[in-house]
Amino acid sequence: MSGEQGLEPVDALRRIAFLLERSREETRRVEAYRRAAATILPLGEEEVRRRAAAGTLRDLPGIGPSTSAVIEAVVAGQVPDKLADLEEAAGEPLADGGGAMREQLRGDLHSHSDWSDGGSPMEEMVASAIELGHDYLALTDHSPRLTVANGLTASRLRRQLEVVEAVNAHTAPGFTLLKAIEVDILDDGALDQEEDLLARLDVRVASVHSKLTMEKAAMTRRMLAAVRNPLTSVLGHCTGRRVMPRRGDKGGRSGSRMRPPSDFDAAAVFEACAQTGTAVEINSRPERQDPPGELLDLAVDTGCVFAISTDAHAPGQLDFLDYGCERAVRHGVPPERVVNTWPLERLLAWARSPESIV
Repeated sequence: MSGEQGLEPVDALRRIAFLLERSREETRRVEAYRRAAATILPLGEEEVRRRAAAGTLRDLPGIGPSTSAVIEAVVAGQVPDKLADLEEAAGEPLADGGGAMREQLRGDLHSHSDWSDGGSPMEEMVASAIELGHDYLALTDHSPRLTVANGLTASRLRRQLEVVEAVNAHTAPGFTLLKAIEVDILDDGALDQEEDLLARLDVRVASVHSKLTMEKAAMTRRMLAAVRNPLTSVLGHCTGRRVMPRRGDKGGRSGSRMRPPSDFDAAAVFEACAQTGTAVEINSRPERQDPPGELLDLAVDTGCVFAISTDAHAPGQLDFLDYGCERAVRHGVPPERVVNTWPLERLLAWARSPESIV
C-alpha cells in the first residue's frame, strides 16, 4: 500500500486493524483503530480535513494519539508510519509451503461475527473476505448452548438469516455470504439447533465444545452420531485441543490456557466421515492446529474430504488460511478433496447431499 494514491483515512485505519489481527495482536489495540474508523466514517472528507488542520481530531470519541497520527498523515498525502511498518512485516505469507493450496481455495467455511463471540460486524467480515479474493464465506456463529459465546437462539438465527440476505443483496456479483452455523454437538451427539432451521442453512459445522474429557467410548459415540447426521456438513476442530495461548480475538484472555486433545476412536470417526461425505475441518488457528498431524495423516489415508477453514473471530484472522494450507500440503491432502477449492455451485450441491460424493 506504500505510495498508493487515493488512500483514505478510514481505509488506512481498517487496514492497520486487519494487519494487527493477522499478527494476533491484543484485541484492545485492534479495536482502537476500528473505533476510530467508525467515528470518522460519517463525518465526510471536508470535516475530517478541517479537524486535522485544526488539531481537534482528539476531541472526537474514540480518537487518540495513535489513530489521530494515522488520520493526519493520510490527510497530508502520506502513508502513515504505522501502516508502512505493518505492510512491510506482512509482505510474506504467515506460513511457508502452502502457497499452491492457498491459491486454489475459493472461500472459508468457518467464521464468527459479533452476533456471537466474534469482534466485528458481519459486514466487516464480508468486506475483508472480498478484499482477500474469496468467492464465498460461511458465517458460522455459535448455537444456543454455548452461552459463554453468546450462541444464537433459534429466533436470533432467523433474524441473522434475514441480515445475511440483505448483505448479499448489496455485495458485488461474484461473492456470496453463506447461511451457516457452528452448531454444538450435544452429549448424545444431537445437534444444538432446531432441525428445520438447520435444514435452511447452506453449511453446518458441527463441533464439540463441552465435556471435552468425556470417556473415549462415549465421546466416540457422540461424534459418530453427529457425523452420521445428514445435516452435518463439516466436523469442526475434532480434538478440541489448544497447543498455545489463544490471542487476538474477543474473549481471548479468558480462554488462553492450553488444552489436551479429546480421546476418541479416530479411525471409526474418520471412516464415518468418509462414508457420509462429511468434511474433516483443518482448523487454521495457530493455537489449535487441529487435527494433530497423525490424525490428519489418518484422515487422508481413510479417504476423507476436508475443509481448510480459519475459525476467524476477526477480519484479519481470515488470513490464517496460510497456516491451514501449509499443514494440508505437508500432510499430503489432495487439493481436489478440499471442499472449499470447489466452485460455489459444487460446494452447495455437496452441502445439500454430502453422501453424493462418496
